[in-house]
Amino acid sequence: MRSILLVASILFLATAATATGSALSITRSVFVETAQQDGIALEPADTLSRGDRVVLVMQWQPGRATGPFVLASRVPETLSYQRSGDDAVEVSADGGRRWGRLGELRQGTRAARADDVTNLRWRIGADDGSGMRSFSAIVR
Repeated sequence: MRSILLVASILFLATAATATGSALSITRSVFVETAQQDGIALEPADTLSRGDRVVLVMQWQPGRATGPFVLASRVPETLSYQRSGDDAVEVSADGGRRWGRLGELRQGTRAARADDVTNLRWRIGADDGSGMRSFSAIVR
């Protein structure tokens, strides 16, 4: 039961994407990586266990949006961020107070690591239309 609640909370929290100043239709999905004979496959996540590798996907349709916007997502505490599917991602390691590239941020006296990431955001251009952003994580 706990793992089903975990999937539901990840779907709600991690991908509670916000696009400021626009009316967007955002679809959120969570997939788990599974080993196959010929590589790795992504399957919709029904249950998750500690150590599972997951991919969280946010897809949007612009609706009435006509200008650029910011797509943001919180990384749930039950996940350890690994990487984004887009190099243009900005990250925060302090709950969204400071933003930058992972190699630029500090966590106290040391450089912030991927597992320190608490929030992600992507700046989406007005001409991007519909699209998708994703990130991968490991269940803690």
